[in-house]
Amino acid sequence: MHAQIFKSENLLTVLLLILPVKILKSLLQSFDFLQLITTLFYHRSQSILVLPTLYKCTMALNQIINMRIASLFAAFLLAFAGQVSAQRNCASHDVLQQQILENPMLLEQMEEIEKHVQEHIHNHGAQERILVTIPVVFNIVYNTTAENISDAQILSQLNILNEDFRKLNADVANTPAIFASLAADCEINFCLATRDPNGNATTGIRRQSTTVTAFSSNDAVKFTAQGGLDAWPRDQYLNFWVCDLSGGLLGYAQFPGGAAATDGVVCDYQYVGNIGTATAPFNKGRTATHEVGHWLNLRHIWGDATCGSDLVSDTPTHNTSNGGCPAYPHLSTCTGTPIEMTMNYMDYTDDACMYMFSTGQKARMQALFATGGARVSLLSSLGCSAPGGGGTCAVPTGLASSSVTATSATVSWGAVSGAVSYNLQYKTAAATTWTTVSVTGTSANLTGLTASTTYNYQVQTVCSGSSSTYSTAASFTTTAGGGGGCTDAYETNETRATAKVIPVNTNITAKIGTATDNDHLRFSNTSTARRIKVDLTNLPADYDLKLYRGNTLLGTSENPDTQNEVLISNTTTVANNYIAYVYGYNGAFNNDICYTLRVSLSAINWRTDGTTDGDTETFELPVLFENAGFGMFPNPAKDMVTIEVPVQAESDVQVSIMDAAGRVAVQENRIMGKGNNQVQVELGRLVTGIYFVQVRNGENVHTRKLIVE
Repeated sequence: MHAQIFKSENLLTVLLLILPVKILKSLLQSFDFLQLITTLFYHRSQSILVLPTLYKCTMALNQIINMRIASLFAAFLLAFAGQVSAQRNCASHDVLQQQILENPMLLEQMEEIEKHVQEHIHNHGAQERILVTIPVVFNIVYNTTAENISDAQILSQLNILNEDFRKLNADVANTPAIFASLAADCEINFCLATRDPNGNATTGIRRQSTTVTAFSSNDAVKFTAQGGLDAWPRDQYLNFWVCDLSGGLLGYAQFPGGAAATDGVVCDYQYVGNIGTATAPFNKGRTATHEVGHWLNLRHIWGDATCGSDLVSDTPTHNTSNGGCPAYPHLSTCTGTPIEMTMNYMDYTDDACMYMFSTGQKARMQALFATGGARVSLLSSLGCSAPGGGGTCAVPTGLASSSVTATSATVSWGAVSGAVSYNLQYKTAAATTWTTVSVTGTSANLTGLTASTTYNYQVQTVCSGSSSTYSTAASFTTTAGGGGGCTDAYETNETRATAKVIPVNTNITAKIGTATDNDHLRFSNTSTARRIKVDLTNLPADYDLKLYRGNTLLGTSENPDTQNEVLISNTTTVANNYIAYVYGYNGAFNNDICYTLRVSLSAINWRTDGTTDGDTETFELPVLFENAGFGMFPNPAKDMVTIEVPVQAESDVQVSIMDAAGRVAVQENRIMGKGNNQVQVELGRLVTGIYFVQVRNGENVHTRKLIVE
């Protein structure tokens, strides 16, 4: 295969050298020429060695014609290098392409790594192996309490990695007989770091509060200066970042060879471990298994191209990625019609339906730890060797509370000898789940509390290499507050007819003072700023929000508990009778604390993330869909459709997109909370035509027609 590549390189180089510049420029604009390059280079094996070869050809072109044309050609080659399916939303391949675009010399580094891997496999196969233990540091970057996942959830993820990479997972027994002999114990273990880069004791869990509401695949989460956390040395640790990832992205990883400052794995907080915030159908910790596979040099099993190659000899050739839980046997239409290994961790199936690595994949990963391997330095890491000293890790005592107000309190405890840090957990007395924060001192200030509410709290000591049990819980009760800091200037306003006028583009405060109280707040938009966004924040109780124009209901936001509410209406109608209606769910109220409401107007459309950046579709967003059962926009759609489902209580909802023959093209299962839930579905794999979107919530089924352009 390599000989064929080099012959192709020589042929193209000759063409570049002998053709006149004018013809070259014309060819670069020709689709036929791009097809020629595809024919020359796009071999089914898709070895990473092809990429440096193409880069070398581009450099030859650069010597012949101006830099602008060469850059155009290079951009084509990089865009051509692979395609990404969007089912599981792993961005590792996209990140690799971007890194190559920014640093083409990365191709040569990856070529050297791949040469080493292929030589190791050729000389040793999977027979010569190394028992590897990799120290892991979890970097938890959170904006909300939910994103600050618990130590228990982190440990559940670590356990899953150890099970999956050692073939100790119970569901490996589901492997079909045709693949059973290929299921591999990769002999790679993971331990939570107990020693930091400076030789000090650590829990292996770092926590950082951030003002960034969501991160993307641009690596900002990996830098403290950008709201994240700087990486620990990659030659000693696997850096594992947990944060809120935008755009439905589950995670991504950096392949061997990339920059040290960004080396590691990133996962959305909703897809880590199998407890806490873990969300179906990606709630069994396999997102991390998949991403760590990339970090250990595994490609997607379909090679990021139709009938592509993952550079592994014992995995069947896949048409493309598989989502959901494909029925066995799932046949490929590629050459030979092989049965696809849909249960492989490097496919895009649901967590419950992936449960094996192959022997060939093990050989690729093991090659990284052989002499000269890209990650061999991890074998000498002291990250999992706790520093000397220590002793018994005692349970904290002397728990006390002070400075208790309606919304805050300070809690403290006695110092424990040998403590590195403390884990503080707190919750309302009526709640069933704890909020956990890591504290280096012996006190913490809790804010954002609810007035007249009893809170429980408990503390755990973290020592070098071990932790104590949690202390016996103590409690405190927040004060009533007296209403001294809350002024409501808009009563009485219990009906639309008595609605009070409020200013726009300004925060106003008001309160729901009794179980029967509700607020109607009237405002106007203008011909120069028609688009409306209403934010309801700083909620002391479970308040909800509706938006009316006169008697016409435009939208409803009913998030659970004290979560913020937001409504967007990208309307073109100018009127002076818009009304924001605020009310307590099931009679919720608080006579001591005000809520904050802000009506913002814009000349251009608001996006669903609350900004006005970028292109948007013009629509007046209806949020209640009492007849159709759910909302959907845009329709017709091209790249993505947003489906909005209102539910009365938490439930398991299935969203399906079917073609005209009733075949399911896309299907997602979500656990949805009370209120309006949005599901964004990418349509890039669907051909133009008429489809039907079906939303199933228990026994209720609703269907609407969708046109894909």
